[in-house]
Amino acid sequence: MTAEHAQTERRHAMVEEQIEARGVHDADVLAALRTVPRHLFVPPALVDHAYSDGALAIGYGQTISQPYIVALMTALAQVNVRSSVLEVGTGSGYQTAVLAELAGEVFSIERRRELRENADLVLARLGYHNVTTVLGDGSLGLPERAPFDRIVVTAAAPQAPPPLLEQLAVGGRLVVPVGPAGGDQVLKVVSKTAEGLREVESIPCRFVPLVGASGFDEIESP
Repeated sequence: MTAEHAQTERRHAMVEEQIEARGVHDADVLAALRTVPRHLFVPPALVDHAYSDGALAIGYGQTISQPYIVALMTALAQVNVRSSVLEVGTGSGYQTAVLAELAGEVFSIERRRELRENADLVLARLGYHNVTTVLGDGSLGLPERAPFDRIVVTAAAPQAPPPLLEQLAVGGRLVVPVGPAGGDQVLKVVSKTAEGLREVESIPCRFVPLVGASGFDEIESP
């Protein structure tokens, strides 16, 4: 068995045991998780843990989220081929790649240059031509590309950031962890209709804080 074949088997087992078993049954999301080689998005020293059931450190105080959380957030966002998606927090680029498997186009903002550059290399190697990464304050969104059909925030905010709500299209969905930096948080889904905003809570979670003008101050990061 080749190393790549072994990783593929581990990836398929991850989907079956960690994601389907926990109730995520969206066929397109499951197909994306079976396709994206998660082991290419983690530091070399952690490749053997790429398909484990947990978050992994990627440097600079950031993490690659637990596979189940990536799957759940993607499913909650209800991304499809017609979607223009904004991702706040490129990180390793793994969630970006999963979104790119499903969306028409993905714009992803990362505030750390090193992480953005690393993610760009892997995303380009894998041939994702529908992704544009941007260096900047993700809590402010990307007004020049708005409105977005879907927005996925991969760091916890004190509240759903107002600039992101403004950039969400009518009929759109925003998925964001909300709660204190370093404390207990909850994953929320905000839907935007012609009548206003509707907010639904999903599950408890724990994310690194969203640093920025509409997030937390830098000194509050762990």
